[in-house]
Amino acid sequence: MSNVSAVVVNYNARRYLLPCIAALRAEGVVDVVVADNASVDGSEDAVKRADPDVTYVQTGNNLGYGAGANRGAAAADPATPYLLICNPDTIVEPGAIKAMVAALEADPRRGIVGPRIEDPGGDVYPSPRAFPRTGDAIGHAFLGLFAPGNRFTRRYRMLDWDRSTTADVDWVSGSFLVVRREAWRDVGGFDESYFMYAEDVDLCWRAHEAGWKVCFEPSATIVHVQGASTDRHPYRMILEHHRALLRFAARTTTGGPRVLLPLITIALAARVPVAWAHRLVTGRGRGGGPDRTDDPLAVK
Repeated sequence: MSNVSAVVVNYNARRYLLPCIAALRAEGVVDVVVADNASVDGSEDAVKRADPDVTYVQTGNNLGYGAGANRGAAAADPATPYLLICNPDTIVEPGAIKAMVAALEADPRRGIVGPRIEDPGGDVYPSPRAFPRTGDAIGHAFLGLFAPGNRFTRRYRMLDWDRSTTADVDWVSGSFLVVRREAWRDVGGFDESYFMYAEDVDLCWRAHEAGWKVCFEPSATIVHVQGASTDRHPYRMILEHHRALLRFAARTTTGGPRVLLPLITIALAARVPVAWAHRLVTGRGRGGGPDRTDDPLAVK
């Protein structure tokens, strides 16, 4: 596909990176850029041997997901009207990119589209989500770890929503999305103050603020292993996750609910050791669990 540039953000994920690139090539993507956040696992040499036409960008340090994506996007072919941003541990299924581009072309105000995301076992990840009210966000933050079927989590993750039809939503996961280049320029790409987590929620938030729509396209499917890079430093990623949530809350909570920000800060600080303990006991959680952005505290 000559109208799409793909940017893969890599950090020590060589074993997943090569199949990811191969799948993009199989879908006809001509312009593939790898933005590498200082990997030390031989990723660059492996890619250059397997596919020398890939543009390989060394960012010089572990800059985080959003900053890496921005560096990759800057190196992509400027003539392509669409940017595909993805994790290295994703595999695009046949026809998915074409379906996502078609969803954008069906409405000129759609700026971002996300696909149906499955894990390798076929379980569906709740990618399309709502910007939660503060009450839902707090309820999900504290109950979601132990009672994922609670009403706050169900509302936030849109678990009772029909996922069989194309629809405009609040936000979609940044693990794999296609962005109209005009919209990307309008919002300035990812906000690099987010090292990891919430950068996708923030991107979609700013897209809405700029007048763009965000779309979920269920006919497009990708498989996401999840945690290929973040599992290397799970407890640091838990901390980064909560820092990102606080940053997003501070930037997007408006009106009367802003008086709750000190309480939100205390709540997030208290949740970090709980999440660490949950990770220690279960082996899952921020940095290794299924969600890139599990509980942004914000009011639309």
